[in-house]
Amino acid sequence: MTAFVDTNVLIRHLTGDPPDLAARATAHLAAADELLLPDLIVAETVYVLESFYEVPADEVARLVRSVVAYPPIRTLDPALLLRSLEVYETHRIDFAEAYLVASAEATGIPDIISFDRSIDRVTTARRIEP
Repeated sequence: MTAFVDTNVLIRHLTGDPPDLAARATAHLAAADELLLPDLIVAETVYVLESFYEVPADEVARLVRSVVAYPPIRTLDPALLLRSLEVYETHRIDFAEAYLVASAEATGIPDIISFDRSIDRVTTARRIEP
């Protein structure tokens, strides 16, 4: 069966919280043939792990990499997500900004219009303040 996977299933699996839902999530992931993982769900998973579960950025990156690498998981552009995680982890910027930087790199359009100065930490993109 091919299906989209939601954030709450990934969070239950990755955190083991609560145990009964985590067991169901893990069993379903283990039995899946193909799961479609939208980029938005990756971003939400990062956010929930960081904010609610207070998981450190390097551990968030490791956990999400394991999800992206899981054989049944299909994403639109796994290389873009992996680069986003690398920028997020290395430069300690929010995942959304890291995704913008990775997108800028991938498209060859280096300019990002943003008020977020954390983007300035990354030299492969240029932040333009409106």
